[in-house]
Amino acid sequence: MHQFQKLAKTLSLRAALCLLVLSTLPCTSSSQARIVNATIDTSKTGAPISKNTYGQFLEHGGDIVNTGVWSEMLVDRKFFYPVAVSAPTPSPVIGNAGGNPRFNRVPTRWWAPIGESVVTMDTKSSYTGVQSLVVKLDGKVPRGLAQSGIAVRKGKAYTGRIVLTSFPGAMVKVSLIWGKESTDRQTINLRTTGTGYRKFPLRYTAATDSDNATLEITGTGTGSFHVGAVSLMPADNIEGFRPEVIAALKQLSFGVLRFPGGNFVSAYEWRYGVGDIDKRPPIFDPVWHAVQPNDVGTDEFLTLCRLLGADPYITVNAGFGDAWSARELVEYTNGAATTPMGKRRDQNGHPEPYHVKFWGVGNEPWGDYQMGAMSLPQFELKHNLFAKEMKAVDPSIKLIAGGAMPDVMEGADQSRRINGQYVPDYLSPADWTGQMLLNCLDNIDMVSEHYYASGTQHTDMKLQKKVPIDPPLSLIEWERAPAVQVRAKYEHYQEYLKRIPALRAKPVPIAIDEWAYFGGGPNSYKTVPAYAWAFHEMFRHSDIFQMGAFTFATAMMSSNRTEAILNPTGMLFKMYRDHFGTIPVEVTGDSPQPKPTFPAGGDQPAINPGSDTYPLDVSAAFSENRKTLAIAVLNPSDSEQSIMIAINGAKLTSAGKLWRMAPDSIDATVQVDKKPEVQVEEQTLGAFPGIITVRPFSVNIYSYPVQ
Repeated sequence: MHQFQKLAKTLSLRAALCLLVLSTLPCTSSSQARIVNATIDTSKTGAPISKNTYGQFLEHGGDIVNTGVWSEMLVDRKFFYPVAVSAPTPSPVIGNAGGNPRFNRVPTRWWAPIGESVVTMDTKSSYTGVQSLVVKLDGKVPRGLAQSGIAVRKGKAYTGRIVLTSFPGAMVKVSLIWGKESTDRQTINLRTTGTGYRKFPLRYTAATDSDNATLEITGTGTGSFHVGAVSLMPADNIEGFRPEVIAALKQLSFGVLRFPGGNFVSAYEWRYGVGDIDKRPPIFDPVWHAVQPNDVGTDEFLTLCRLLGADPYITVNAGFGDAWSARELVEYTNGAATTPMGKRRDQNGHPEPYHVKFWGVGNEPWGDYQMGAMSLPQFELKHNLFAKEMKAVDPSIKLIAGGAMPDVMEGADQSRRINGQYVPDYLSPADWTGQMLLNCLDNIDMVSEHYYASGTQHTDMKLQKKVPIDPPLSLIEWERAPAVQVRAKYEHYQEYLKRIPALRAKPVPIAIDEWAYFGGGPNSYKTVPAYAWAFHEMFRHSDIFQMGAFTFATAMMSSNRTEAILNPTGMLFKMYRDHFGTIPVEVTGDSPQPKPTFPAGGDQPAINPGSDTYPLDVSAAFSENRKTLAIAVLNPSDSEQSIMIAINGAKLTSAGKLWRMAPDSIDATVQVDKKPEVQVEEQTLGAFPGIITVRPFSVNIYSYPVQ
C-alpha cells in the first residue's frame, strides 16, 4: 500500500503540471497504452437531467434521524424504559430479525436513579406512552434521576423543558453538570401546584467543554414528583434540527428528500408523529428493534425539507397500513384547513397545506421480511386501492410504485421463494416490477428501484447463488460496480418496453430511491469515483432515471455530536450539482469498454456501463440555458490517463474552469476531527486543451461558456 500511495502521489504531481500549463502534449505513463479519442456532439441531446437525481433518503433506522439530524441530546426522554441502575433490559426481538442479537438494541446511555428504591413507573395515569416516572421523596435527602454522557461546549447555551407534576410540598431541581466541582453546574428550581402536568422551561450555559455532562433531576420535601417528559437541545437549534447538519446538507441542493422509510415505514403509524411533541408516545419499532420517541414526524420532516430547499417525498405505510390511513395522511399534508385532517394540521400549528407532490406506496413490498408482506396479486389490488384513495384527496400527486426488477428479485432471493426461479423470467409471477407495470400502470407515475452494489460478490448463474469474487476485481472494475447496477436496470426496462405496449404509450420513469456502495469505509474517498460513474450512467439514460435517493443523507457528512462537515461523498454530490449541466449531450469514442466480467443475467448486464473512452468515462451536458458546456472526465484507474476531446456543434470561449477531486490516496478521508485529505480543487483555465491528462482515480469537471 505504501508503494501504491507513493506512486499515486508522483503521478498526481505530474498530472497537475500538465493541467497548469494546459499542454497540448500528454504526460506519459508507463501503464498507458495510447491516448483515447472522444467526440462530444452537442447537436445530439437527451432528456433533461432532473435535480432529483441527486436526491437523498432518511429513515428512522435506530437513531439515524434522532441524533443524525435532530438536536435532542437526551436518550429515552419520555421513559419508554423503566429507570434502573443498570442498562435497560432489551426489548423482545420480534419481526424480521430472526432472533439476530445485533437487532436487540438498547440505549447507549440511559437514566439512572439517585437514591435507593425511590423511582417507580406510573402505568395507570401516564403523561404519554405506557408509563411515566414517579420519584418518592424523603425530606431533605435529594432523590431523583440523572443521565450522563451529554456533550456540551464552553459558552454555548442549551434550552429545553421538563413536564412534571408533584405534591405541593415538593421542590424539584434540574441541574446541568459539566464537572466534578460543586460550582461546575447550573440549577433551576421548580415548584408545582399539584394540579396536573405542566411544562417548565430550562436554560443553561456551559462553562467548559465536556463530553460527559449530566442532566440531574432531583426533589426534596414530601410526597413525590412525576416526570412525563424532559428535553434538552443546543439553544441554536434550527426549529429542532442541528444547525451544523443543516449547514452541511443545504450545500447539496439535492432536489428531493425521501422519508420515513425504508423498512421502518411498514410498521409506522404516522398519527403518533404529529401533535404536541411531548405527548407523542414513544414506541418500540419492530423493524429495527429500537425505541422511537416520535419526535421527528410528518411536520418536522416537512420543516426539514423547507430548511434544506428540498422537495418532500413521503412513503406511506402499505405494509401494516391501509388505504384510508394513506388518504388521511395526504389530506393532512395537502388538504385545506377546512378538511378534517387539514383542520388537525392547522391545530398543530401549520395552517397552510404543504403541497407534497411525490408519494411512495410502500417500501420494498416484494420482500417477505416486510411487515404486512403479501403476495404480488394481492399487493397489486392494494396499490390500486391506495392510489384511488390518495388521488381522491389530491389528483395532482405523483405515485411511486414499489418495484423490483429481476436484478433485485434475484439479489434478495425473493424470486426463488415465489416461483422457484433464481432469476425470474420477464413478466413471470416473480417479476414484481413487470407485473406491477402490467396490472397497475394507470396508477403509477414512477417506479421505485433499489440497489446496494457489491465489489466482493457476484451472481453465479450456474450455481444459482451469490459467490465471492475470486480473484478480487481490479480497481477499475471495483469502481464500476454501482454503474453496473444502473445499467442492469436500464436493460431490464428495455425488455419491458418490448413486452408491454401500454408502457410505450405511457413511459414510467425509474426512481432509484435507495442506493449505495458499501465497501469504501466511512468518510472515505474510495467510493467517490464509483458514485461518479453511477451518475454518468443515469445521465446517459436521463429519460428513464429521473430520481434518486441516496442511502442516507447522513452519509454525506462526517459528524460527531457537535460538528458536521461534508465528507468526500457529499463533496462529490455538491460538485456535480453545482457544476455539471442539465441537458446531456452525446459522447462517442474510439476505445470501447470491455465486455462484462460475468455472464449476463439478473444483476449482470449484457453490456458494461461507460462511454467508449476506456479506461476513462466521459459525460457532458449543457446548462439549462445552453450557454455553458460541462464535461466530466472520470478516471477510475490507478494511473494517469490522457484523452483528446473534439467538440462538434458548439464553439467554446477561451476561458473556462476545472473542478476536480484527486487526492493522493484513494483511501483518503475527510473527518471532522482531522485535517481533510480530500478537497474539491478549482482552477481557472485558458482555451480548452486538445489533450487532457487526468490524475489517477480522479473526478474532473471542465466547464466552458459557449460562444
